Amino acid sequence: MIATVREQDIPELLPLVLQYCAFYGTRPAEEDLTAMARSLVSSPEAGLQLVWRDPAGTVTGFATLLWGWDTTVAGTVGIMQDLFVVPHARGRGIADALIAGCASRARAHGCRHLVWQTAPDNRRAQAVYERTGALASPWLEYVMPV
Repeated sequence: MIATVREQDIPELLPLVLQYCAFYGTRPAEEDLTAMARSLVSSPEAGLQLVWRDPAGTVTGFATLLWGWDTTVAGTVGIMQDLFVVPHARGRGIADALIAGCASRARAHGCRHLVWQTAPDNRRAQAVYERTGALASPWLEYVMPV
């Protein structure tokens, strides 16, 4: 079951966020990740986080959805910043459900598109994304520390 993250969900969400960061080789401070989650709970105009709970009620996946502007479509877009499912729960449609949840919320927010990125070598994720009907973008991403 998909739900929007609330303050009381953050302690259960944090271990998954840490696993997600470890997968991408980063290690942000737990207090910074907690502050980010709290900011999204208190500022839904910036975005939100979704969790997937299994039938026992355990959080086994999450997505972070941010709102942004895209000049090329003259409107807002939903930016799925993060998508993660714990390894033992993969292959059960949870990622598809989280993507659909993000798309639904982006649509309700008035967004024209849902966009996201993944590592070029993350073939498993790419297979999931292609299954949803999403198209790979021709854009390259650049990052500049500021």
